[in-house]
Order: sequence, then structure tokens, then C-alpha cells
Amino acid sequence: MDLKTTLTIIAVGLLIFLAHLFAAFFRSKKVPDVLLLIFIGLIVGPFTGLIDQEFFGDIGSVFASITLVIILFEGGTGLRYNVLRTALGGTASLTIVNFVVSTLFTGAFALLIFDYDPLRSFMLGAFLGGTASAIVIPMVNQLTMDPGSKTILILESAVSDVLCIVVGLTLFDAYMLGALSIGSMLGSILWGLAFSVVTGLIAGLLWSFLLNKIRNIQNSIFTTPAFVFIIYGIAELLGFSGAISALMFGITLANIDVIPLPLLAKYTRHIPHTFNDTERVFFAEVVFLLKTFFFVYIGISIVLTDYFSMAMGLIIAVLLYVVRIPVVRWSVRPNLPIQDRVVMAFMVPKGLAAAVLASLPAQRGMPGGELIQNITYSAVLISIIFNSILYIIYSKNDKLKWFYAFFLARKQSF
Repeated sequence: MDLKTTLTIIAVGLLIFLAHLFAAFFRSKKVPDVLLLIFIGLIVGPFTGLIDQEFFGDIGSVFASITLVIILFEGGTGLRYNVLRTALGGTASLTIVNFVVSTLFTGAFALLIFDYDPLRSFMLGAFLGGTASAIVIPMVNQLTMDPGSKTILILESAVSDVLCIVVGLTLFDAYMLGALSIGSMLGSILWGLAFSVVTGLIAGLLWSFLLNKIRNIQNSIFTTPAFVFIIYGIAELLGFSGAISALMFGITLANIDVIPLPLLAKYTRHIPHTFNDTERVFFAEVVFLLKTFFFVYIGISIVLTDYFSMAMGLIIAVLLYVVRIPVVRWSVRPNLPIQDRVVMAFMVPKGLAAAVLASLPAQRGMPGGELIQNITYSAVLISIIFNSILYIIYSKNDKLKWFYAFFLARKQSF
């Protein structure tokens, strides 16, 4: 075995040990492990040049997609029907208002500063209009929050990815073709969401009847993630959101006991099953490992090309965190705990969807496409750093809570 391979294996082992150490450090010191993992990626990537994104080739993007699918699926398995029912209204209002406001403000900034036309300006806004599932879900699962508040943030991160992809790609295609159809864009969003949800629901019902039989096969615990990948791939091939289908698949299996199945009972004697404790622990461990390597990969993938892009990314990130405060105030129900609304007000990191979308204009030769990519990458990095720092301050200092509470609900107290 050559030296490079040996060192790589040692590095993987050390990284897994460090990830567990960082997780324990997060629980005790409230320093997010996400931030520490990203810094490792920055050190071995842009800062030292030991590893660059080209080292991973096509495997890097595949790995990022696999991580997103598994995190969404595992996040869905923790969402119960009674919590979902109360959270859906708040999720819809927060997701739509935040996406529209973020897109408009970022687009207006790009229109003013970069002298872009409206299509390219608001395309950049759409790229950065959502929140990152792969960051939000692991983070909120480690927070002490009301279940309904957690569900709102988890669902927002998943649905906003769809909005970013559909609206961003529509504006991108419109620029390349020279025409824009608002009706077609809205129809694509609604149809895509509906199909993705139905696909995940049907797949979850089917798997619930097969699950007990699958367990009789030796070493079959990986079959559920394998089936999730198949559902994700089918939805993506048909042009819809595989991410939403994966999330809905997990939600369906987690709530199979409350889904009325009288019609199916006429055609089968089999009883639907959900996950047992062993499977839940296994899925949680898989998410932990994937999350570890994913955030190091994000750090490696950040392109720190010029100070102008970093400065613009910083300004846009600050702008998005500022406008998030009135968005949360006016779109989230006031009966939610004020502490949860404070978390919602700074839980707006950007991630995989924004980075992937931003690479398209440069790849297709769009004028100004490289600048859009570099600014987006910078905004992704800075937003994640902001999100982590704000959480550290929130956990250790009541002044941040009072600051946000002043704007969210002035008469509330801790």
C-alpha cells in the first residue's frame, strides 16, 4: 500500500474521531460541530492547497447528493403527524415569505451594484433564497426547541430547496432563451411539489408492507437507504424533486400507524410496519458519518478567488440575516415560544442547492456567470459562519436573545 493511501486512511479515522469529539464539544460548550468541520475543510483545501475540489471529480457531487437524501429521509422519520398538522401552516407562510423577500432584496442589490439585467439579478436572488437542509436539520435536532418549531424549520429547508431550484433554473433558462413565462414557472412549482409528495407517500406505503419481510433477509438493514436512493432517482429523472420525495418517504414510514388504510386492507392481509429502535439508531449513525464528511467537503469546495466576491458575499449574507427578522415576525405564529422564534430568525444558512445552482451560469458561458458563482460560494460560507457564531452567542449570552426578541415580540420576556 502506497504512502498516500495509508495517510488517507489515517486521515479518515482521525476525522471520525474528531467528529465525535466535536459533537461532544457542541453539547458541552455550545460551539457548533458544523463550523469546526468546515474549518477543517478550509484548512486542507483553500488555505493550504493540500486537497482541492477537482480531487474528488464527479464523486464529490454524487456524495453531496447522497448526503442530502439521507439527511432529509432521516429527518422525516422524526416528524410525527400531530406535529406536522400544526406546523404546516407556519411552514408555508415562513417558506414563501422568506424566499420571496430574500430573492427580491438580493436581486435588487445585484441590480444596483453589478449593473446586471433583472433576469440575472433575481436569478442570483433565487439561488440564495432558501435554507440548507443538510445544515438546518442536524443543527435543530441538537437544539432544545418545541417540536412544532423544529418541524417548521426542517420543512422550510426542504421546500425552499425546491423553490430555489425551480425559480432559479426558470430564470436561468429564461435568460439563455430570452423569454420568461411566469405562469409556466408557477405551474412547475406546484406540479413538482405535488408529484414529489405523492411519490414519497406511495413509496412509503409500499415499503411499510415490505419492511417486515425484508427484515428476514440477512444483513438487510441497508435496503431501506437503497430504496430511498431509488425513489430519489426516479423523481429526479422525471424532472421533480427527489429531495422532497425522500423527506416524504421518511414522514410516511414514521406515521404509518396513523394513516387510515381501509381500502388497502381489502386487498392484503399484511400489516404495515415502521422502523424499530435498531434501525433508527443505525440511520442516525449513517447521518452522523455523512454529515461529518459533507461539511469538510463544503470547506474544501469553497472558492476564495478574490476579495471583491468575498465582500459582496458578506454584504448579501448580512442583508439576508437582517431581512429574516421581519420575515419571522410577520410570518410565524406569535404563540410559538419566543426562544424558538429567535432561533428561526438566525437559522438561514445557505448550502448545497445554492452552490450547485450557482455553478451553472459559469459552465454555460453566461456573461458574469463566474462572478455569480464566486459570490454565491462566498455567501454560502459566510452564512454558515454567521449561523454558527449567532448560535454560540445565543447559547451563552442573553443579550442576543433580547436583541432579537425586541424586534420579534417586544413585550415578551425570558
